[in-house]
Order: sequence, then C-alpha cells, then structure tokens
Amino acid sequence: MEASAQSDIGLTFDWVQRISHIDKAEWDRLAHPLVTPFLEWGWLSALEESGSISPRYGWRPMHLAVRRDSQLVAAAPLYIKTHSEGELIFDYAWADAAHQVGAQYYPKLVGMSPATPSPGYQFLFAEDEDPGALTERMLAEIEALCTHEQLAGVHFQYADPRWGATLRQAGFHEWLHQSYEWRNRDYRTFDDYLAAFNKNQRRNIRRERASVRGRGITVIPIEGTEVTDRMFDTMYRYYDEHNAQFGPWAARFLNHSFFRELAPRYRGRLVFIAAYRDGDGQGAGGLQADAGARAALARRPGTGRRRSEQEPIALSLLVAKGERLVGRYWGAAEWHDNLHFEVCYYAPIEYAIRTGRRSFDPGIGSAHKLRRGFEAVGTLSLHRFRDARMQSLMSMNIGRINAMQQRQITEMNRHVPFARRS
Repeated sequence: MEASAQSDIGLTFDWVQRISHIDKAEWDRLAHPLVTPFLEWGWLSALEESGSISPRYGWRPMHLAVRRDSQLVAAAPLYIKTHSEGELIFDYAWADAAHQVGAQYYPKLVGMSPATPSPGYQFLFAEDEDPGALTERMLAEIEALCTHEQLAGVHFQYADPRWGATLRQAGFHEWLHQSYEWRNRDYRTFDDYLAAFNKNQRRNIRRERASVRGRGITVIPIEGTEVTDRMFDTMYRYYDEHNAQFGPWAARFLNHSFFRELAPRYRGRLVFIAAYRDGDGQGAGGLQADAGARAALARRPGTGRRRSEQEPIALSLLVAKGERLVGRYWGAAEWHDNLHFEVCYYAPIEYAIRTGRRSFDPGIGSAHKLRRGFEAVGTLSLHRFRDARMQSLMSMNIGRINAMQQRQITEMNRHVPFARRS
C-alpha cells in the first residue's frame, strides 16, 4: 500500500509501488539531465509494465517520490529484492558470509535500473533543489522503510561515482567492479580508430570485418522512424535464443512484452545494428523485412531489392543518449565467424564515431573486448547493512578487495593492443 508522510521542512515523501503511478513528464524532468538513459520513465516503465520486473520474479518496486507543493522535486527508483539475480554485481559471497555469521541478507532494498549493468544510478533531483539536503532526508526515509519492512540492507548498484562519494559519510561502503568502455579519442573515421592499434591487431580487425563482408553479409544501423514494431519482435526472439545457450547461467530476465513495450515508450533512444544476407533472398528462412529495414537498405548504395526483403540474420540493440552509446542485447539466426564482433563492436564503434559519441559501453563480459579496443574500467556499487557484524565485515575487507580489483583493471589494460605512444 502506498503511503506518505509530511516532513518538518514541508516536503512530502511517498512510496510508490508502480512507476506508472508517477507522471512521465514529471519523472523525466528529473531524469533527462542525467548521463544514463536507464533511469528514464520509458525504460523503467517498460520493465515493470511487461511483468519482467515484478514481485513474481523477486523485484518489488518501491520508488521514493519527493514532492514540494505537489511538484515532484526528487525521486529514487528502488526495489525490494528477495534474491540477487538480475543485479549482475554477483554479491553471493557476501550473502554466504551473512549466512555464516547468522546475519540476515534478504530481503534487501536495491537501487538500480533492473537487469541493466550500466553505470549511472543516483537519486534524481530537480535543478533548483539542494541535492545534499534532499539526499539526507531521503536516506532517513529509506532507513524507516527498512525498519518497517525488516530489510537487511541497502544496495545501490552501478552507481554514479560522484554521487556515490557523497554517501560515504552515511555509512555506505564502495565496492569496485570491473567493466569495459570504448573511448573516442577524437576519431573522425574508423580508419582513424584502427590507426591507434599496433600493426598486427590493425590487420586482424580488418581481416575480421572483411570475413563478414566476404560471406555476403551487410551490416547497417537502423534508428528513428526506420525502426518498426516487427524489429522488436525479432530482437526478442534473438535475445531469447541467445540466452538459451547458457542454461541455468543465462541472463534471461526479460520477456517478449518488454521489447514490445519499448516500441511506444522508448523508441527514440534506440539504435539497432542489423546484419542482412546478400544474394538470393533465402537467408534467415526467406522471411520478409519490415518497412523500416527496407527503407534503410534502399538508401544505401549497392543494395538490391531482393536483399531488402529479408529479415536480419543478426541484431544488436543499443541505447544512445548525448555523447554516450550503450550496448544491451544481441542475437543471431545464423552463426558466422566474427559476426558477433561486427554487429556488437565494430559497427557500433563506427556508428559512434560518425555520430560524435564520446564513449561506448559494450556491457560486462569476456576479456576478448580488450583486443577490440575496449578498456577495462571500474564501476561502483554501494552497500550499507543494518546488521553491525556485516557492516564490520565489509569495512575490514573491502579496501583489500578493491585494491585487488584495481590491480586487475590495470593489468588488463596492459593487454589492449594499442600502438606505443611517445
């Protein structure tokens, strides 16, 4: 049940159990100035309205909305969790430690964009408000909720590092994690980017890209009005089939409805990288491409009518905001050497350079990203336990853990095959 309480400074704090109960324009007035696109109403509402993120799957929305004279001035997307799945920071060792000392670990309160391992989480504030003062009041409300709901702790995953630094005095511990990022060092073309590599890797990347073209496959970006509803159905099918390969280790958190909900709610942020087979029109079962794909192909030189009628044999879905590009999902109907590298790395990088993006987050995963020019970077999660034993345990060990993680990040970056710079 949603509840509210009037504070002594005239603010009203409401606990809201569906983000759809908050006006989209009100929420996005706070979320649009942020670097991350994943705290915007369209993304979060698609997760909830699709049923992908719901109490049934261990995610109970419990968003904090702060109003002054009925106007939304601050907010925090929060969820009560009964497990750690979909957070992708892998805190099972801490949960095991809690079990060993007899402390509670679940349920817990989690702040993040669910199932989205991309940094940038923070509280949302109106531009004319004092973030420091509001943060203090919001943390007090969160503590009261933890007492009422008997929650074991508060965890902010993939936090914005500048915002996270403000929470140290409130008893939060910073935990460092390793991720990846591509950085645009003023490249004007993909060849400029290739020039940053040593000779051997420059040749390897050219060979990998050429091997895809040599199989008669064309890879193009599709965005804006070119993206039609059918493409979201294809993306879900490829996402689902890709995750099916990993059995119990699959990151299969989203249902078909989520991708369909993105179409009306979030289309303007999305970029699809689509791979089409050239030739006789029988690739991917000879299925028909939607109108957006046909239009995209028709505007590019050398594309024939028969190819434009095909469904893509592979897709990746990217999210763009400002100078940032983020890779989220991928899948394919056919397996080809280097197709994954082309659709998920090289073509997005080429798109990022052409559109002036300064960074590209390809997501967490394997170290093969280093050889494609992605660098290891640190991301943060923030943790505060209500059990004094767990607070003490993390306090005694987190410095050593973070130092070890930083050494790993430094060592990984020694293996990025860039040419030596004088």
